[in-house]
Amino acid sequence: MKDAFRFQNKLQTLMGTAQDILSSSRNITKVENTYLRKKVMPEAEDEVTVDQPTSEYSEQITCVAEFLLYLMTEKEKLGAAIYQAKATLDLQAGLDGEIGLNSTRQELAGLFRRMTEVRNSETLIPNGGTGFRFNNEGNQVSYRCDVKKVVTINFDRNKVRKMCADLSKKSNEISGQIDAAVVNTQVAYEAPFDVNDTFSDVFEAFAVKQATA
Repeated sequence: MKDAFRFQNKLQTLMGTAQDILSSSRNITKVENTYLRKKVMPEAEDEVTVDQPTSEYSEQITCVAEFLLYLMTEKEKLGAAIYQAKATLDLQAGLDGEIGLNSTRQELAGLFRRMTEVRNSETLIPNGGTGFRFNNEGNQVSYRCDVKKVVTINFDRNKVRKMCADLSKKSNEISGQIDAAVVNTQVAYEAPFDVNDTFSDVFEAFAVKQATA
């Protein structure tokens, strides 16, 4: 299944490249500009320029569109094969479900761990407090005073520590099962090209096949 996920990412990357090519108006149209200089200067000649495309595949746009549809079909086939493979796994909540649950377990374990790191403390903050009083003249004036800050945890540290340990243990166990499932589960899908092929490699092979079909 690990290779299937890798190939799934490859398909998405190739589709993104093809979509970028087709999204550029400079690739899907040919723009010719004629500078009508002769109209303002009879002795001058009109000048013609052509906007340059952004892709080397601008002369094969229809084939690129067909290639994109081909990649979409392969993505659908691979997605269905991965779905079938996942259905065979002996994971209580399924692969996707357990991945999501494990993420939550790790998040909660991290929260409990941070809670257990909180300690009781007592600190003196010099001039940390303010107040008002009346002076000898009867006027209200402000003053500052020291503040003794006492921090006391209001939870059972031992229980929270145990919850953290239990969650971490469960998370590690499920992570092992997920890793094993991803590595060992076979996906009934035969890749039509090598995952390391470049866009040019895959497209040119497809274009040749289309031309001879």
